[in-house]
Amino acid sequence: MSNNAIPKDFLKNVMQNGVGRYVCQLQRITFRFCKSHGSSRFMRDFIENHLLDFTQKHPGVVVYLQPRRHRAPSIVSEYLNGRREVMEMAGKEVGDICKWTEHMRTRSGVQIVNILKNIHTDNPSIQDIWHPFMFKDPELAITKFPSEKFSVNLKTGKTATDLVLEELSADSYENKSKSTIDDK
Repeated sequence: MSNNAIPKDFLKNVMQNGVGRYVCQLQRITFRFCKSHGSSRFMRDFIENHLLDFTQKHPGVVVYLQPRRHRAPSIVSEYLNGRREVMEMAGKEVGDICKWTEHMRTRSGVQIVNILKNIHTDNPSIQDIWHPFMFKDPELAITKFPSEKFSVNLKTGKTATDLVLEELSADSYENKSKSTIDDK
């Protein structure tokens, strides 16, 4: 059986967040609860004992309280990218509500998805992904170092310095031969 409940997409992130300064992606959070219903008991305890600390630590997040009659408690978080998430809190204790509130605060707001590929680019190339061992001998992977074979400096041809020196020596030879011909 395949899992089609979670959508599949490429990895996304909030670009440049943290370069210069960090911007919390949670724009506002709404705590919905009932003033009298038993399932909202832990939400009311959280609001009375922990919500003031949360608002003082995170002044950039707007906090709303929304009493609703005879409804299950929930947390609604809205992010800067326009995404909105609702988390039902019925049966969750105060510690769990604190953890979920912190989880929503630290999220980027991007939808949770199964990642299709580890690497994705908006500008695909026909070339493969470069890595430092791309054009190296595969024998390097199983060699014990230090190795005599791979310790030798490989000289594939004449260097630019060798070519310049040859050119200069050829010019000086021609100049010497011309001067000896002129002397005769």
